[in-house]
Amino acid sequence: MITNIRCMIIDDDELDTLVLRNHLKRYENIKITATFNTAEKAVAYLDLPIDLLFIDIDLPGMSGIEFRKLAHKIPFCIFISSHLEHAVEAFEVDTLDFITKPLQTDRFHHSMQKLFDYFEMKEKCECFDALIGENSIKIKENGNIFQIKITDILYLEALKDYTRIITSDKKHCILDSLGNILHKSHFDSFVRIHRSYAVPKHLIRSKNTHEVELVDHIKLPIGRAYKNNLSFFTL
Repeated sequence: MITNIRCMIIDDDELDTLVLRNHLKRYENIKITATFNTAEKAVAYLDLPIDLLFIDIDLPGMSGIEFRKLAHKIPFCIFISSHLEHAVEAFEVDTLDFITKPLQTDRFHHSMQKLFDYFEMKEKCECFDALIGENSIKIKENGNIFQIKITDILYLEALKDYTRIITSDKKHCILDSLGNILHKSHFDSFVRIHRSYAVPKHLIRSKNTHEVELVDHIKLPIGRAYKNNLSFFTL
């Protein structure tokens, strides 16, 4: 388990802050370094060694998004807000996740797991290399070389500057962003359905307003900003 993830909390609602603290008690590896009720108060502490920022968007004075732009040295940011309409804007300032209030245990755990997955992936990829060819990807991982056919990929998952490759047999990762990978001509058959996911078009079996279903009953969410990417899949 990853240890010593230092976090900062900024929220002007005392009750919401207490709820968040209560959720964080379940994760021994996350330590609360500082808590503020305005972003202005936190500006003076930007040089603190912080790994993770929890912040509301609607704050008195400086907004959470404005503060995130200043706090770009903090690697991970999770917005917790009741204003879902700001989610798209929040993801434009290097955000790991956006959680709506009130906090739900399952949803918060999903966000934490996403954070831990990234740290675990980063540790495993210290000796990592990848070569993308016309029909396959060769991955060197922990001294082993794997060759993955692009046609065997079920979907791609973004985790900041890494991309996880999901096949029916194994999960691998590439030290490259999902956006960069999708710009390569070898991935023309993929469509981005969410800021975190891209799928091969031919594996889509059905869709509704919120998610797509792939082969093997795999269900993935559709992001509001990516709905038009699926316009090709119609009756």
